[in-house]
Amino acid sequence: MARRSKARSGKTATAAASSRTPRDRILDAALALAEREGWRKASLGAIAGEAGVPLHEFYGEFRSRAAIIGALMARTDAAVLAGTTPAGAEESARDRLFDVLMRRFDAMKPHRAALKAIARDLGTDPPTALCSAPAFLRSMAWMLEAAGRSSAGIRGRLHVRALALLYLCVMRVFVDDDTEDLGKTMAALDRRLGQAEPWLGIGGFRWGPREQKQSA
Repeated sequence: MARRSKARSGKTATAAASSRTPRDRILDAALALAEREGWRKASLGAIAGEAGVPLHEFYGEFRSRAAIIGALMARTDAAVLAGTTPAGAEESARDRLFDVLMRRFDAMKPHRAALKAIARDLGTDPPTALCSAPAFLRSMAWMLEAAGRSSAGIRGRLHVRALALLYLCVMRVFVDDDTEDLGKTMAALDRRLGQAEPWLGIGGFRWGPREQKQSA
């Protein structure tokens, strides 16, 4: 009876693994390799082998490690956006942005060690870091939109870049946050949001000729 139960559970696990798309298997393999051996050793061939995906199928999904990093960010974006609800009238822009970013950190928590390895090793791989930058800014734009803030136009692009800098600062705390509820990350995010309010357009400071005249 126990043997049958074990066989059944093994078949279930195999079926669950086979139901995952090659794309998801590649992304999970990239995270596993980064955590175990570091991002520098996670070559495209090694990731393909870890994922059990033939190279020709891998090539159809990803053509570079930067593309894999972009897809990892996009997968996190989708998880955050899936939990986004319309902003309540009583919610401030800062509270909304805090909630969105904390949901992002919560989504990344299971892969924190891998993300720390990727962030560390990207410092020694400028081409990949540079090619990953547009995907990162795109993610930050979506986080602004999820918080009810526009990322369009010159002002929106400035807000996206301000949020990107804030996020990177908090990310340094997140990758070493050993608290169960990410308390250290929450504290760092709250502090950084307070400092960045003027540059995110969620504080007292407002761009525009009228405010400039008044300040003058």
